[in-house]
Amino acid sequence: MRTSKPLLGSGPVAAAAVLALALTGPAAANTGISVSTTGSTVSVTTRACTQANGSWGSASLLASSQTSFSQGRQVALSGTASGQSAAWGDVAPGTYTVIVMCSNGNPAGTQSVIVSPAPDPPAATPAASPSLGVMGGIGGGSKDYGTVALVTGGTLVGTGLLATAWYVRRRSRPRHP
Repeated sequence: MRTSKPLLGSGPVAAAAVLALALTGPAAANTGISVSTTGSTVSVTTRACTQANGSWGSASLLASSQTSFSQGRQVALSGTASGQSAAWGDVAPGTYTVIVMCSNGNPAGTQSVIVSPAPDPPAATPAASPSLGVMGGIGGGSKDYGTVALVTGGTLVGTGLLATAWYVRRRSRPRHP
């Protein structure tokens, strides 16, 4: 008969579980704000602030060398009672800290964010194909003539082929005096 050990008793699995709990600890403490990035834009949302004197509060984006709220790039919060937000554009790649202070002086939360560099453009971009087909020829190579013009042209070409065939056939007959 075989007996099995519980997985949590093994060293590597227990260490991984402790590490996962340690990494989620700080994020759980900052539930008052949510920070996201899209390209070089950083945005923050919160529902923790109340409006006072016509203001919801402000948010500050701090670079790694900055230590206080007033040193960062500050933006006023905008929104409604159900949610407020702020955004910063043209943010250089790096690690930043976002701090949100409500208008009553209470902090809504603090969270770190990493802005990734933009991906490299493709080595060669394919040339755009013309929208009207080939733009060559002697005049009218790209013009849409319509059905009447095409039928008329087809009739003339057909008539010319029939006349040529009739003429060649007539000339090839022997002549009797």
